[in-house]
Amino acid sequence: MTSTPLAPLAPLLAEEPALRAVINRDPVVAVPTRAEAERLTHDLAQFLPSDEIEEFPAWETLPFERVSPSVETMGRRLRVMWRLRHGQPPTILVAPARALLQRLGPHVEDVEPVAVRPGDRVDRDAIVEQLVAMGYRREYQVEARGEVAVRGSIVDVYPSTDDHPLRIDLWDDEVERLAAFSVADQRTTYDVDDAWIFPARELLPTEDVRARAAALVREEPWGAPQWERLAEGLWFDGMESWLPWLTEREHLLTDLLDRDALVLVCEPRRLRDRAQELLDDEASLAETLAATWGARGVDAPRLTLSFDRLFTQTAAGATNVLTTPETPDTPALAATGFDPVVGATESTARRLAQLRDDGYRVVLAADGTGSAGRLSDVLHEDGVESALDVIAAGAIGIVVAPLERGAIVSGARVALVSEADLTGRRRVHRRPRGSRRSLDLYEDLAAGDYVVHHHHGVARFAGMVTRAIGGAERDYLLLEY
Repeated sequence: MTSTPLAPLAPLLAEEPALRAVINRDPVVAVPTRAEAERLTHDLAQFLPSDEIEEFPAWETLPFERVSPSVETMGRRLRVMWRLRHGQPPTILVAPARALLQRLGPHVEDVEPVAVRPGDRVDRDAIVEQLVAMGYRREYQVEARGEVAVRGSIVDVYPSTDDHPLRIDLWDDEVERLAAFSVADQRTTYDVDDAWIFPARELLPTEDVRARAAALVREEPWGAPQWERLAEGLWFDGMESWLPWLTEREHLLTDLLDRDALVLVCEPRRLRDRAQELLDDEASLAETLAATWGARGVDAPRLTLSFDRLFTQTAAGATNVLTTPETPDTPALAATGFDPVVGATESTARRLAQLRDDGYRVVLAADGTGSAGRLSDVLHEDGVESALDVIAAGAIGIVVAPLERGAIVSGARVALVSEADLTGRRRVHRRPRGSRRSLDLYEDLAAGDYVVHHHHGVARFAGMVTRAIGGAERDYLLLEY
């Protein structure tokens, strides 16, 4: 199991009564926005092994947008659902409002991954056929997530949830070797003990889905082209856009939680407001797009459900997380932030030394090895000694663990100070999504210029327009295809 920089602090903090009351229940932490979910997941990953902390992501696409979510997003969502159903939930699951309120697809809770281990006996053609049925594209050579390729007795596949593709080397029908390989040169890099390959699509063309799509050809003729493709079991980009039409169930992630689970609702007022904002935006989009679909008067089913639906069909408990306790019996965590005197390094060093002398484990979480060395040098210049990679009572240790913010937890005698606490500069933890042009560069565009959209392809730029969506006016680029 992978060691994490702040792992020694996890058992100490878990002894806090307020934390112990929730950690033992495999909590689902509900936060208002995706950015907050990513920051929290990133920070928790400094304390817990990677398989104990998961984020349940929402689709990056808008409702009704004819673009499929990323393969990684769909795979991660399916992996979370599978873990919940099989009684293997992560220690902490973090989810933004959009992900929690997004209707689950038909039968996704029944999906099983393909498990492969060295020594297993598998049929090459059967496993490839199974992967294709799970949404993997068969290619000559694997280069991206969601692809599978066959070369003689070798099956290459890039699992939807993995950072590296996988090579299954067969001797007759036995898995002789299982290894990761590099996309750049297609060479194996290291052996793998086992692999769990989750689907690359969240909307699977099951018999029920195909039957429902066939019925929609008659009931909703305006959408016949996509209903017909779905009825035939075909895969196409943007097929997930039609998920709300293909299931009558209002199924949410919270419905999969058992009675021992606990949902922590962080800032419930903000979360409820965010939920209403999502509903308003989706309603406005549906009304706007109805003309494009030729479906005016159609009551489009919703991908996003209401906040009140979140807990109506779940056995799990729920509690609010607020800055102040709701009642005298509400468990509370006694913790404060570390607010240094900006620019007064001597005062900061003196405060850290005082915490150390009071018996605290003082840990400075640096963003990188370079800044860790600088922090050590600055403290030394002010007469305070520290040690790298040391976490001990009565000592000041410095570890490389880029955190958003730290806290002083008096009950556990822990003072965790992030580099951002000292500098005031907050990090951005969002995963890289490829290069994007800065918005100000769009000023160089003139009406009639040809542009390339990241998902839709070549279009003609027709200028800037102002549209009201969800009651808010925003500027948009108008592209003609």
